[in-house]
Amino acid sequence: MNWRASRVGGCLEARIERRSDGALLLRSSEALGTHPSSITERLEHWAHVVPDRTFVARRNPAVAGGGDWLRISYAQMRDRARRIGQALLARGLSVERPLAILSDNDLEHLSLAMGALWAGIPYVPVSPAYSLVAQDYDKLRHILGRVTPGLVFASGPAYAKAIAAVVGTEAEGVLTEGFVEGRPTTSFAALLCSEPGVEVDAAHAAVGADTIAKFLFTSGSTKNPKGVINTHGMWCANQQMLAQTLAFLTDTPPVLVDWLPWNHTFGGNHNVGIVLYNGGTLYIDEGKPTAKGIATTLRNLREIAPTIYFNVPKGFDEIAAAMEADEKLRASLYSRVQAFMFAGAGLSQAVWDRLDRLAEQTVNERIPIFTGLGMTETSPSCTFAVRAASVRSGHIGLPCPGVEAKLVPDGDGPHAKHEIRFRGPNVMPGYWREALLSAEAFDEEGFYRTGDAVRWVDDADPQLGLIFDGRIAEDFKLDTGTFVSVGPLRAKVVAEGAPCVQDVVVAGLNRSEIAVLLVPRLDECARRAGLAADVDAAILLRQPAVRSFFQELIDRLWRAGTGSASRVARALVLTEPPSIDTGELTDKGSINQRALLARRASLVDAMYRGDAPDLLLPRRG
Repeated sequence: MNWRASRVGGCLEARIERRSDGALLLRSSEALGTHPSSITERLEHWAHVVPDRTFVARRNPAVAGGGDWLRISYAQMRDRARRIGQALLARGLSVERPLAILSDNDLEHLSLAMGALWAGIPYVPVSPAYSLVAQDYDKLRHILGRVTPGLVFASGPAYAKAIAAVVGTEAEGVLTEGFVEGRPTTSFAALLCSEPGVEVDAAHAAVGADTIAKFLFTSGSTKNPKGVINTHGMWCANQQMLAQTLAFLTDTPPVLVDWLPWNHTFGGNHNVGIVLYNGGTLYIDEGKPTAKGIATTLRNLREIAPTIYFNVPKGFDEIAAAMEADEKLRASLYSRVQAFMFAGAGLSQAVWDRLDRLAEQTVNERIPIFTGLGMTETSPSCTFAVRAASVRSGHIGLPCPGVEAKLVPDGDGPHAKHEIRFRGPNVMPGYWREALLSAEAFDEEGFYRTGDAVRWVDDADPQLGLIFDGRIAEDFKLDTGTFVSVGPLRAKVVAEGAPCVQDVVVAGLNRSEIAVLLVPRLDECARRAGLAADVDAAILLRQPAVRSFFQELIDRLWRAGTGSASRVARALVLTEPPSIDTGELTDKGSINQRALLARRASLVDAMYRGDAPDLLLPRRG
């Protein structure tokens, strides 16, 4: 089968050094090329070279259902950046009093970010969920307390309650529209009215590789969110790595249709950076990878054909299902896309195969699907798997140019895993105002400790790259001393449970056998039962068609197990979804296994006693 000719490089080969202590060092065979010292050098460049090209666009929110695209060109964004930068400097903002942004992705958010970057003032994009979904505001309070902002921007009055509860009077409030009762607020439009002068020009000239660009906060899976220092140099180095790895980005200005939130490194560093670094265009997608939210994404993809497309696995699942009966969607999406890329979790091989099949039917060739490993602390990309014909779900490939990877054995014996650690110009200097945590994050050679385990795709051919082998901290032993590798087991259960299983939590520490808590995709369960999507979860999960699906899943998992470390002996489908307020769910939608097991310890105990309601046991005959 033919593959779309998408030019790649950078991560195709690695030099491998084997150490006497069992560690391995991996480096790309391709050196990192020269790159700017500040990300706004690219804004200045494109504003000069292609001033009228659209940098970013969003559907007009004033038109019901969304209308034409509101666009900001590169020249217009440079002008906005200078004006906003001047306004921020006039208010005394600095690294000690940065700009905090409480907003979804929108034109004002990106304009403020560009203004802060231009003036050398760090900004802090905060997850909207901490203001709009959470009820206690603990994470929002922690983040703002850590960074002590001098100005807090919110996109509208929906944030007023959170601002009133958490933001002190020492920080100026700026809103796109509306107000916060009982405190003065400035309009975003007022910032744009500032006249740029010598102050902002001098500040811009002083921005360099070590200047802090932003503080990105981790999701706080096990503790409070940590503020990752992102410098201009980190961001630029990582974008150069991407330009060499996904070399097609430099052939034609990239066009993105993207919803991924800018308070996370994937959307805010990786994707916004790809557009800015390569002079492309970003269409802000206000859809979401949910049964209801996907309709907006599908509409946008029918209208705008991206040259590269990013999403989380659930998003690709929804899009692939929609394309089965939507020829216009297929024709648009496959028309010029050079690659798909996912992150946040493993893509089901069933969805992967479906995307391949639909591409073959539509354009008579497959679209490469790339993936890799990255994190907030590395801005984000460290490895990529770009061998289109051999990449499969779970592969993470080899290091990017400029990145050193170290594989360190974690323990001894046949079950010892290898933690992957990184060093390079894209790696953070540390966590903001967290000296102890910063010191603990690096080993004695300055490699960042990821906590992620990896292994070779093929021990006999290391150049085929690495495969993700779970989080080291999630693994445990049964009471027999048998070691359970959680990552691969989770991936197997999710793959076998498609399309009705969203995620799974594995239990069994100091028990005699493995149990799993299944997080269902209620929309798929409702479809299977022939019921409305909003039916009560407890009622839905007891429907015969749904119950039968999960029973057969557990039966298959039991039969496929080769021993107690891989055999699922009991299961429960959760009727209460994981919660962001309790720490079970991060704001980017991933499950905190440790927190969920701790909060639902009594339920786990009931599973092992055998008296949990609706307990599923495999038919072992």
